[in-house]
Order: sequence, then structure tokens, then C-alpha cells
Amino acid sequence: MLSNRFNQALTFAAELHGNQQRKGSGVPYVAHLLGVTSIALEYGANEDEAIAALLHDAIEDQGGAATGAEIRRRFGDTVATIVEACTDADSTPKPPWRERKELYLSHLPTASPSVLLVSASDKLHNSRSILQDYRAVGEGVWDRFKGGKTGTLWYYRALVEAFRPTAVNPWLFAELERTVMAIEQLALDSAEITG
Repeated sequence: MLSNRFNQALTFAAELHGNQQRKGSGVPYVAHLLGVTSIALEYGANEDEAIAALLHDAIEDQGGAATGAEIRRRFGDTVATIVEACTDADSTPKPPWRERKELYLSHLPTASPSVLLVSASDKLHNSRSILQDYRAVGEGVWDRFKGGKTGTLWYYRALVEAFRPTAVNPWLFAELERTVMAIEQLALDSAEITG
């Protein structure tokens, strides 16, 4: 069962991300945080992992190292360590997109099971959103991403390959792989239609 600590993290996440929206969709960002947390819980997250899922983007998007220190103070070392490992940049301006993604991918083979669970839950929620939006708006979806179509497709395929040999939950991995394959197939079908 989740304790009041989780409720406090939920409130903190909502406060941190309250004015943020998902790229190009106008959906409140907290929907993503709740989606990632839901996936993590469905695949066996404990309370620390669920709290880290709620806060996984806080350092990256809402204050950098100072936010990380506040997470550590409020929710402890375990949560803070997971959130830090799910962060691809804590500085402003952020390093170049490809460099950040390659660095993130390079740490997955040695990441803890807790980090893998939260990270894969995040990537599954993101890939489901991409697939849904791709079906709804077509090629314009790629304008939302710094990597564009080519870079985003590369990154999600690279994530699948990086997670494959790890200890991430096999059912979670399978769902991520299926979703990425569906995006790739849609992109291939689109290229054939326009080509």
C-alpha cells in the first residue's frame, strides 16, 4: 500500500509541473507523470519507485540540482538516486540533444532494477503518446521533438536495444518493444505512401 509519503510526492509533483504542458498537445504535464507512475505500479513498483516515477522529470525540467537536493531532503536517498539516474541533463542550457541521449543510453546496462523500472515506464508512456499522436496528426508529430523524425526513431529503437539485455521487467520490456515497433511500422507505411 502507498502511504502519505506518496500523497506528499503527488502534491509536490503537481506543484513543480503545474504550469507545464506536454509537447505540442496542450495536455497538462502531470498526465505524463501519473501515466508513468501507473505503469510503474502495474509492473510492481514499491513506494520509493512510485515516488521516483512521479518525480522522474523534476530535476531535468524544474530546477536542476536544487530540485534534486529538495527531493533528497523530502523523500530520501533512494528516491533521489532513482530520479537522478532518470535525468538526462540537470543544467541550463542543456547539452546538445544527441549527446544527452547517447549518454543516457550508455548508463542503462549498469542501472539498478529500480532505475530500469522507472525509466522503462517513462519510455513506454512516451512511446504510447507518440504512437497515439502520430495516428492523430500524422507527420507533424515529429515537429515536437528536437531529434525530429529520424532522431526520435533512432532513440526509441536504441532504447529498446539498451533495455533488452538488462533486468528490466520482461513484460514491461515486451510492451515497450511492441509499441516502438508499431511506431516504426507506421513511419514505414507513411514513407511508402508519400514516397
